[in-house]
Amino acid sequence: MDQAANLRKLVLENNPLKRTKTIALTSGKGGVGKSSLAVSISIALARRGASVTLLDADLGLANINVILGIIPKYNLYHVIKGKKKLKDIVIQVPEDIKIIAGASGFHQLANLDPKQRTEFIEALSDLDNDDYMIIDTGAGISQNVLSFVLAADEVIVVTTPEPTAITDAYGIIKSIASQTPDKSIKLIVNRVQSVAEGKRVAQRVINIAGQFLNIKVENIGFVFDDVYVGKSIRNQKPFIVSYPKSKASACVSIIAERILNREVDMEKGSGLASFFRNFLRSGNDEDEE
Repeated sequence: MDQAANLRKLVLENNPLKRTKTIALTSGKGGVGKSSLAVSISIALARRGASVTLLDADLGLANINVILGIIPKYNLYHVIKGKKKLKDIVIQVPEDIKIIAGASGFHQLANLDPKQRTEFIEALSDLDNDDYMIIDTGAGISQNVLSFVLAADEVIVVTTPEPTAITDAYGIIKSIASQTPDKSIKLIVNRVQSVAEGKRVAQRVINIAGQFLNIKVENIGFVFDDVYVGKSIRNQKPFIVSYPKSKASACVSIIAERILNREVDMEKGSGLASFFRNFLRSGNDEDEE
């Protein structure tokens, strides 16, 4: 850890107003490398002195544990059923980040009675001391995905240069904008062949979103198409760990720096408790429709 990272960590540890910033990574379609990026971005942030919890919120195809080569013994289902406390299911992995396995547990959240919801949110006080919680959502525009996206402080949409991926990325941006037009939306273009392609695809999405949705989308970076990413997935080791000098790792490091250089919203409404409160509220809204 360099001197700047040490200084950042010291400041954050001694800031009594520090709240966890929640960032949801999402995509319009599957297969764009979102989960692999979520893992490596989390690790890159941790290497720069930030404390990070990574929440696997893909309800159907949870695979964060597969990428990390671990088998979680407990998840949020055990918390909701009262078998475990929330802090008991957090997994500290060697990559210096924490993992929350939540795939099967979140199916139960919509059915909690008011007392259970209150108790669950109060239990989050044990966790609300990290710098970031990265949320790896499912792909698509289902209500489950949108619930996580809309509850987060910030959204990062992941796409690739493929026309179908770009179209689907626009689709989820449109869905977000229709419900929260002031949501902070960032964009990562994954698997680009060149810098020019990364910029061109990002600008296309930004222009379309601005013209037809009147919403601002910010380009936070691109990631090169890299053979080492596929190798790392097969080896169940994040590419930023297995191949730290690869082109993809260099790109992720730049993205992590850009995330860290942004001010964390210290308003009362931020933090993990607020995130889950908003998530649960969106579930209630869906039930009432």
